[in-house]
Amino acid sequence: MESCIYKGFVTHRRFTPIRHFFSYKTFSILFDLDELGELNKQISFFSLNKFNLFSFYNKDHGERDGSDLKKWVKEIFKKNNLSLNISKIKLLCFPRIFGYVFNPLSVFYCYEGEKLKAILYEVKNTFNEQHTYIFLVDENSEIISQNCSKKFYVSPFIEMETFYNFRLNEPDQNLKIFIKQTNNLKEKVLVACQIGKKQVLSSKELLINFFIHPLMTFKIITAIHFEALRLWKKGAIFQKRVNKVKNKISLEK
Repeated sequence: MESCIYKGFVTHRRFTPIRHFFSYKTFSILFDLDELGELNKQISFFSLNKFNLFSFYNKDHGERDGSDLKKWVKEIFKKNNLSLNISKIKLLCFPRIFGYVFNPLSVFYCYEGEKLKAILYEVKNTFNEQHTYIFLVDENSEIISQNCSKKFYVSPFIEMETFYNFRLNEPDQNLKIFIKQTNNLKEKVLVACQIGKKQVLSSKELLINFFIHPLMTFKIITAIHFEALRLWKKGAIFQKRVNKVKNKISLEK
């Protein structure tokens, strides 16, 4: 199977207007969407669209209506007149643990055969809203770099008029995702990264990671609010959300 675990950490470093830093150990799963049914059969404490110790729900991603995610991606490409013959899609995300998950960022890696052709960054905020940034991958290099303007309200302490630079590798033995956010003055506002080392996705490794990171998904949402409180106490200025959205998609060039 190509599905696997990436064990590592997530860090955030803010530079302006207030300096702030945090780092948390985590593990993510890179799901080959075609293998979800087989994982459901092979691992007794993993379920597809059902409650279990670990689970994956289609409704946590895409249209969030429980529909097939591979079809959803292909329909997006068709609607945006992208002539891609996608045969394989891998999704990097946190799994549900005891039925709960919050994924600030999920990444879809879309392949024609063995060649990576597109990447979708699915961003969520704590208001149950979601925005998906779509990028084509022109050339497969060791580090993929992609840029766009911010189009979605995420942190209540970062203004909307900022810009993203995504730098990442195609997942192999190591996972590397770096996101640099800058303002109109080209000053660094935030640098976030997710780093991980590949592990086999098996019953044994899942249990080991569960006992190392018990209730990890609950800790993620708790940490988000805890760090927001720390920022507020440091004097960070609250940025009011103007536009409310459910699911939105943008094709970036």
